[in-house]
Amino acid sequence: MHPANDDPALARRPANWRPLTPLHFLDRAALVFPDHTAIVHGAARLSYREFRNRSVRLAHALCRLGVRRGDAVAALLPNVPAMLEAHFGVPMSGGVLAAINTRLDAGTIAYILDHAEAKVFIVEREYAALARAALAQAAVRPAVLEVADATTPTTHRNETLGGTDYEDALANADPGFAWLWPEDEWDAIALNYTSGTTGRPKGVLYHHRGAHLLAIGNVLAAQMPRHPVYLWTLPMFHCNGWCFPWTITALAGTHICLRAVRGPELWQLMSAEGVSHLCGAPIVMKTILETPDSDRRPLSRPVTFLVAAAPPPEAVLRAMREAGFGVVHVYGLTEVYGPAVVNEWHEAWNTLPMAEQARLMARQGVRYLALEELAVLDPETMQPVPADGSTLGEVMMRGNVVMKGYLKDEEATEKAFAGGWFHTGDLAVVHPDGYVQLKDRAKDIIISGGENISSIEVEDVLYAHPAVAAVAVVAKPDEKWGETPLAFVELKPGKEATAEELIAFARQRLAHYKAPRQVVFIEIPKTSTGKIQKHLLRALALEL
Repeated sequence: MHPANDDPALARRPANWRPLTPLHFLDRAALVFPDHTAIVHGAARLSYREFRNRSVRLAHALCRLGVRRGDAVAALLPNVPAMLEAHFGVPMSGGVLAAINTRLDAGTIAYILDHAEAKVFIVEREYAALARAALAQAAVRPAVLEVADATTPTTHRNETLGGTDYEDALANADPGFAWLWPEDEWDAIALNYTSGTTGRPKGVLYHHRGAHLLAIGNVLAAQMPRHPVYLWTLPMFHCNGWCFPWTITALAGTHICLRAVRGPELWQLMSAEGVSHLCGAPIVMKTILETPDSDRRPLSRPVTFLVAAAPPPEAVLRAMREAGFGVVHVYGLTEVYGPAVVNEWHEAWNTLPMAEQARLMARQGVRYLALEELAVLDPETMQPVPADGSTLGEVMMRGNVVMKGYLKDEEATEKAFAGGWFHTGDLAVVHPDGYVQLKDRAKDIIISGGENISSIEVEDVLYAHPAVAAVAVVAKPDEKWGETPLAFVELKPGKEATAEELIAFARQRLAHYKAPRQVVFIEIPKTSTGKIQKHLLRALALEL
């Protein structure tokens, strides 16, 4: 026994140990900078004092509705103040925030509500019809809080689900409510659903410790100063906005809410509000650059853009730099709280030709400081691949910003954590300097405009068409969206169907962004055992 580690007099006690959580970031910001602008939403501005009080009121309102430790509170919200308040108010009540992708279909949302056993459902009235259809299919009967404000489309502002008005619920709650610090930092703080490789989404559980650490990791990866001004181009339902609701609050920054991503509005807000940071998929970058000069406004400061998914090509990188943007390339997954790998840029690289800079920018990079281990391993031997820039292996991670696991899915959780590592399913190489670069995806996921689309889910829908004998869906490169679904279809003998008919068939049964944009009729190549040779189809897709 060594006294430094084993002396019982040196045990944990309230004075020297508390579970990590990002919730106290808001308390601190409200204490130190109570009058600093926390949220800008249209003409509305909220101070940190108001942001904190409204979040605590929400926690009290949820407790009154029966939310207890571990209960899920679902949210179908765009990037409005209520979504920021939910990131604090829900876990302050002891609940677990389940932010739902607003682009999903009613059947999938119903599945999420049931799987999460949602106790409360917070809905923006813009999505009232979608929520109504989902609730009609769900078995659970959550209490409903309805959100609307001056930016809600007038056609939906008065729609109701028969629930309680969000503002009324807050008005009748107590801002002095003693919110609940987690009993354990392993307690769940959020539940995010990802399509994975199957049609049914999996529920990814985040804990308070991981959310705290990743939020601080964002500060370091983006080199953020105090009082950043952050434009919400990234949906907060994506991995809790990559944990930036907590990151920006930790720095007493200003959240600029944005209901929809449109070029002129982006430029107007960046100019008028002095935006310093934003995040998103390459399509947001494209939207910024394709805004006509007449709709642009001068930037009041340099803007840092954190981009995930496909790295920007040379022309785009040059155009972003010329427009006043610094680009930071990050990589991650829902299972690791969003970004956990960053292309850590070296000052010396700025002197290189732009083509060489673009080549270096294309690499995903190195681990966040908040991620303990990142490796590219042979999935069979679990040994590291050589750092030669050519040997493929699977990207694996382990550390405190890896999910708790998949809710109610022990088999998937065990598979994801086999061998003591989280298996991303992404294939990559390691360069001699230790930087990781993705080369392919082991999972058949299509990333379109930042949204994950399961090719298997799309295939299952098309297989339901009476004329379809075989189908394989792959990603087709797209200038605007990055990738879109392309369906190769083999028809049954004597049956007929047009491409337009099959696309319409899929759109009726899926969220529209998941439906194939193109259908090609061919004899689908298969192995001798009948397995579809998707690698051949991916190559063909590049030629179409």
